[in-house]
Amino acid sequence: MNVNMDMNGGIVDRLRSMDVGGTAVIAGHVVSSVARNVVSTLIVFGVALLIGFRSGAGLMGWLGAVGVLLMFMLAVSWLASVFGLLVQSAEAAGGFSFIMMFVPYVSSAFVPVSTLPSWLRGVAEHQPVTPVIESLRALLNNEPLGNSGWLALAWCAGILVVSTVLADVLFRKRVA
Repeated sequence: MNVNMDMNGGIVDRLRSMDVGGTAVIAGHVVSSVARNVVSTLIVFGVALLIGFRSGAGLMGWLGAVGVLLMFMLAVSWLASVFGLLVQSAEAAGGFSFIMMFVPYVSSAFVPVSTLPSWLRGVAEHQPVTPVIESLRALLNNEPLGNSGWLALAWCAGILVVSTVLADVLFRKRVA
């Protein structure tokens, strides 16, 4: 999820001299980030299948899971682009990936939220990773989705809208 917005490179100067909008430059970074994450996710699913994971989901469950994953990857990649535009170096931009690595630990990814201490339970219940994980579990295990699907999509859509607007504003400010 590392999107490096290096504004000092020649390619950005070249794109700025052409009739290319700032959002298109950022979108290119985001698309490449999503593509890398898709490859990583395919490797994870491949390993999971090799070690014995079997899904009870049908075609619609798998398509739903892929949709939720792609939406989450897109939202987090745009959020990473905002962070990349806020910092001054590629090393600092890499810090976003480091921070994001720890977010799933405070969710239902590894243990049920109900088993967490009360002070941590509130955080886990009200952050985007928990509904995404719960949606994926339900879809891949052919279980009822409940509200987690709508919550996951709402979180992803909210992050996506805010991040794309912020990225566009920050890009224009940075290259002005």
